[in-house]
Amino acid sequence: MTQLSKLKSELELYAQEKNLTELQVVEKLNAYYFNKKVNDNLKLYKKGKKKVSAITKDLKISPRKFYAILEEKNIPHKKYNKTASN
Repeated sequence: MTQLSKLKSELELYAQEKNLTELQVVEKLNAYYFNKKVNDNLKLYKKGKKKVSAITKDLKISPRKFYAILEEKNIPHKKYNKTASN
């Protein structure tokens, strides 16, 4: 058996045990690994070792979404005022 077929069979068994579809299991795994990657990047962001542009490129998300994640996790960041002051 190849590694992928082993993974597929394990996924199918887990889905049957939990009364979920395979797609729901994959979505949960996707959310888990995305959050794991976000947390790793946030640690580097807090230390000042990685910039927002590099993180958003790595995670394939928009800067607006990244700032929303920062707000959600109560991480301080610089806020820019977009209104033009005359």
